[in-house]
Amino acid sequence: MASFLTVKTKVNSNLSRWWKLAAAAALLGCLIWAGLRFWPRPLSIRMTTLVPVVSFSDGRPVIAVPGRTVVAEVAKYNDELFACLMAGYLRGTSAFRDSEVMMTYRQENHRMVYSIQIRPVATDLASGLFLLYSAKARGLIADAKWQFVNASTLGGFRRQNGIFEMSYNFPVRRHFDHLTRAELIRYASRFIRFKSASDPRTWRGNVASLSPLVSAQALQLSADIVTVAEFYSLPLDFFLGIGAMENNYMNADGDLGHTTWKRRAATGDIVLKRAGGRVLVRNSSQGVWQITRETLRHTHDLYLADSRDYGRLPAALRPPKDLDLDHVDPRVLTTYAGLLFRELLDRCGGDVDTALGAYNGGLGNPNMAYAQGVRAAAKHARSVMEHAAVLSGPVAGRRFLTVR
Repeated sequence: MASFLTVKTKVNSNLSRWWKLAAAAALLGCLIWAGLRFWPRPLSIRMTTLVPVVSFSDGRPVIAVPGRTVVAEVAKYNDELFACLMAGYLRGTSAFRDSEVMMTYRQENHRMVYSIQIRPVATDLASGLFLLYSAKARGLIADAKWQFVNASTLGGFRRQNGIFEMSYNFPVRRHFDHLTRAELIRYASRFIRFKSASDPRTWRGNVASLSPLVSAQALQLSADIVTVAEFYSLPLDFFLGIGAMENNYMNADGDLGHTTWKRRAATGDIVLKRAGGRVLVRNSSQGVWQITRETLRHTHDLYLADSRDYGRLPAALRPPKDLDLDHVDPRVLTTYAGLLFRELLDRCGGDVDTALGAYNGGLGNPNMAYAQGVRAAAKHARSVMEHAAVLSGPVAGRRFLTVR
């Protein structure tokens, strides 16, 4: 029995020794692996040298980099539909008509960012940069962060742009009239903001009052337009078209030198001249809807005589009992514009074109060229909203494009 215990003790001692040896070997192996894995070593970096090549064409130097193309990021947005509209606008400008305008996307701080990239048609560096910075100097673009890109990067930009072009040209499946109120407000706000941002008057730095609408302003105006159109049973697309045609939705006075003769001055008139028992008064127009002072006085009289329940309108859209021609709330002007359009439609027997022409030229001399301009703007607004409604959310970043 004693010998058996002695043998067992020796066996246990040998097993313990082997386990210790195995553990030591495993530890040594781990240290060797860690040393090979993390020990500092020289880095082998292959640098690509971009060497400009200078040639001459028609006696002037042409600078280019073989295998590389100049591409500039000229704008960046956080709204996909608005970015798509601005990209389409830049493609149609004379400055970039022959250039390649691409809409791309990327993630920044866990948010999707949409940028517009422009590849100038000229492969010459100097000519390309002159085009970009001339456009920036004119205010057509806000910036021009240019870089040399290889064929692979340019191909990636083109693929992303192709996704947007394909998506926003899906066949329309939901007619404008079938969009919900929330959709109408949401999509119309992008159109409104786009029209103000693409107005050439916003490029002139000396016209401080003509600044493009920001998102919140466009959304508020969109909600007001939809509300007023519902209240007066107006065709929303043509009401939007009037706002686009008149002042691209910007709250700025116009026709400052416009005047009219009257038999007698009324409260609030600015009299410029008296002759032959008549007075010459200022008749400038104001705000988004460019309603003249005389037309505004007429429309206010219509409001006072109107039997509609204006309690259904939000308080901010209700006209006051007394009209102050020099201090009309911009939101109330939308209500006046809706009432005026409603009266013109009624007096023209529902003839939209004549009513539109009368909005600009009066019932006695409707401006039919103006009416065609409003129709074009209304068609554009419908197209934007109907195509946006086809998509079930933003296109960027999705593996498959789903439609509803």
